[in-house]
Amino acid sequence: MSYLPITDPTWIFFVVLSIILFAPMLLERLRIPSIVGMIFAGVLIGPHGFHILDRDGSFELFGKVGLYYIMFLASLEMNMQDVKKIQGRALTLGLLGFALPMLIGFAANTTLLGYGIAAAVLMAAMYASHTLVSYPIVLRYGLSRRKCVSIAVGGTIVADTLTLLVLAVVGGMFKEDVGPNEWIWLLGRVTVLGALIILIFPRLARWFFRRYDDGVVQYIFVLVLVFLGAGLMEFVGMEGILGAFLAGIVLNRSIPPASPLMNHIEFVGNALFIPYFLIGVGMLINVVALVEHPSTFLVAAVMIGVGGASKWLAAFTTQKIFRMEPSERQLMFGLTNSRAAATLAVVLVGYRIILPDGSHLLDEDVLNGAMLFILVSCVASSFITEHTSRRMAQSSAQAVSDDASPLGEDRILLALSNPETVVPLVNAALVLRTPGSNIPLTALNVVLEDNPHLREEGMKQLERAVGIASAANVRMITRSRWSVNVVSGISHTLKEFNASDLLLGLHQKSRLTDTFYGKLSTDLLASTERQVIIYRAQIPINTVRRIHILVPRRAEFEQGFHHWADRMALLAEQLSCPVELYGGRGTLAELHAYWDSRRYSITAYQHVYTEWHDLISIAHQTHQGHMIVFIAARRGTLSRHKYMDHLPEQIERYFSARSVMIIFPTQVASILQRPTVVLPSGR
Repeated sequence: MSYLPITDPTWIFFVVLSIILFAPMLLERLRIPSIVGMIFAGVLIGPHGFHILDRDGSFELFGKVGLYYIMFLASLEMNMQDVKKIQGRALTLGLLGFALPMLIGFAANTTLLGYGIAAAVLMAAMYASHTLVSYPIVLRYGLSRRKCVSIAVGGTIVADTLTLLVLAVVGGMFKEDVGPNEWIWLLGRVTVLGALIILIFPRLARWFFRRYDDGVVQYIFVLVLVFLGAGLMEFVGMEGILGAFLAGIVLNRSIPPASPLMNHIEFVGNALFIPYFLIGVGMLINVVALVEHPSTFLVAAVMIGVGGASKWLAAFTTQKIFRMEPSERQLMFGLTNSRAAATLAVVLVGYRIILPDGSHLLDEDVLNGAMLFILVSCVASSFITEHTSRRMAQSSAQAVSDDASPLGEDRILLALSNPETVVPLVNAALVLRTPGSNIPLTALNVVLEDNPHLREEGMKQLERAVGIASAANVRMITRSRWSVNVVSGISHTLKEFNASDLLLGLHQKSRLTDTFYGKLSTDLLASTERQVIIYRAQIPINTVRRIHILVPRRAEFEQGFHHWADRMALLAEQLSCPVELYGGRGTLAELHAYWDSRRYSITAYQHVYTEWHDLISIAHQTHQGHMIVFIAARRGTLSRHKYMDHLPEQIERYFSARSVMIIFPTQVASILQRPTVVLPSGR
């Protein structure tokens, strides 16, 4: 009795999970990318290898999910501010990555291989397409928001869209019920559907995220949108990868990179769906057929040579046109050299087309050669991407060590006292911290000695904060502290943890005689020199569409200028939203110059603004999805102005329905005794 192939779902899943678990561990010692291991494992266990498993429905299902996941993650991880700046480069790479393989491939297919026009065009489309199989490597090295990666991702969707249009046109030529203008209608349907996805999905996402904050519910909602977009795109006659890619673009701003939701999406995809897809690709490769049909090697050699050379030429030309670094060219080539999804779609469609003489439009040599082409291109792409990514990550780490971040230790302390502000404060801390920092967040709850019964409620708040942070893979230290008063408890904890920032919620007035900031905030400002951030959230921070920052004149002369400037830059990058700056001409110039020197990817619009006595003009520029940030100043400092005494009244009058952040920059006591600074005019 034969026990192979395994058909029991339990053991099938066990075998696949074992490969996903052990393949990276074994190959890491050999310096072989884990992606390569997944594909080779699929070859070995598949029907054309040792036939341990059949390529059953589970591989069809999970493989398709994994493919959509790769395209979705690629667009979701892009920095949309960079995309606006490099859209011309992405279009250039995409057009070159499509046109060069089509032209060179068509010539090679007709002259070297002797195929007819239709078959030669369809084969050339296989060279023109590419799938971001090696994209998880870029994620692992933290390079997903590099401009060259965004160019490669943008170029992928351009090349694949054109490839799929070629497939639709050639495939339509052999259908009896399809007219010659079918491809025009296809293009129209895809355009209309794409416009609907771009217009409806982001509004639906913002509405949903503002009403439901449960991580599991949000994750399922995102998957629903991804597969809805993919399904609708297939319904109109296009491949679903385009719909998954568009879903990632429109959800990009609503899912910050440091958010718990992003961590959930990456974890599930990289742990299960993407490896399943790669193993399934390996199971398609028929090693025996390659041996039995030697002519397949000639076809495969032409595919591999023309496909690799044309993609390298596209990356090389793009690099030279836009004067990019050689390492960026290598990374673009590594990402765009792998074939899988669209290539499979093209070769399978071509193989299923039967000509009048009974032969296939693309014969078995092309089918088997395409499988070898997929294997070699994925292996080569993985090695090139791994090598280049490691080198770029090492050079980035060296640059960081040579040029230390002005944020210093980047230690954020959250003061939690109100259960309603726990979620917004933790989410704000996650997008304000330096991405990839190993320094944990600190959450504090102060228990007054005369109210010991509140300790249990405070512990619940701390536990909830830890849960939110851990969901984003961020460590959080908690401290429940007894104190005679809240101010002394917070100030002592600030010193003990050497915190760089204090983040707390805006005081909720209970009496008309209460001050706007509340006695707690006022006393804290007087007792600490560290940066204090007071935050009031009217909407979830991940749904903020634009940030308005009001900067006082002479703020650039304060010691904490660079610190809050970095915080705001990180916030804008995480939310992928533009920034509106209001302030004096000189102050704005200094801020812009500093952000340029730090190479932040921010779209910032400057407005010379002097009407501080009444902020009604700014209020008219804000909407519900905007956040207003006020850079304030303590008394006795250079940037303190009289209008700041009336700032609370104006916030209550004009911005009561807006998310507000008030920042009091770091002010070391010793700077009050510094020499007089001669200020240039116009500040």
